[in-house]
Amino acid sequence: MYPRESRGNQVSYRESVNRLQLAVDQFQKDKGILPILNADASIPRFEKFRIDLDKLNKTGYIDEIPATAFEQGGSAYFLILDEETKPVVKVMELTTVQKVNDIQRAVDQYKSSHQGKLPVQKELYPGIYSVDLKAIKSESLVWTSFYSGQESDYILDPGGRVYVDYALDIMQAVEKSGGTPASDTDLRVLLLEHSYYVPVKSLPYRWQNNQPVAVSE
Repeated sequence: MYPRESRGNQVSYRESVNRLQLAVDQFQKDKGILPILNADASIPRFEKFRIDLDKLNKTGYIDEIPATAFEQGGSAYFLILDEETKPVVKVMELTTVQKVNDIQRAVDQYKSSHQGKLPVQKELYPGIYSVDLKAIKSESLVWTSFYSGQESDYILDPGGRVYVDYALDIMQAVEKSGGTPASDTDLRVLLLEHSYYVPVKSLPYRWQNNQPVAVSE
């Protein structure tokens, strides 16, 4: 489950994640804390606990910062999830973050010049609409999922906040699992089970009427 446009980075991400996982585990064992940067409580879960790569490097737990890391000019942050139970290293893909930020700016500009109206196209989930890229002159900013390699929509919550739609990726993960998710499960966890990537810029998803449904936070 890697992005088609980043096939060449498969080995480097795998190696980077494995190497950092060993370093994080050893650092925590030696120091009793995790090597993470301070994070505000308002930061979303899948963007929150960035690994302090500089600290790991300077204290000798890694011999160099991975070339795939943003800190070295790469296109990813390395994060820690499940920090209180069994910390696991994951990849936050920054191309998606940049595109969502660009779409957000365009949406905000449209809203301010159209008496608060949002550039919505169609309602995909209750109260959640796809973004009309043509209306905001952003047709070139198509988003391709780094899980499936397929194009998907940008979506807007009722407050005008932009996310990307992971429903197709989640549906594929559900089909692969062969089970039926519990209705109260945040289905994004399924995307973490077979991939190094976190579903950045996402809303929670619930299983309703045999399909994943995005819900406003």
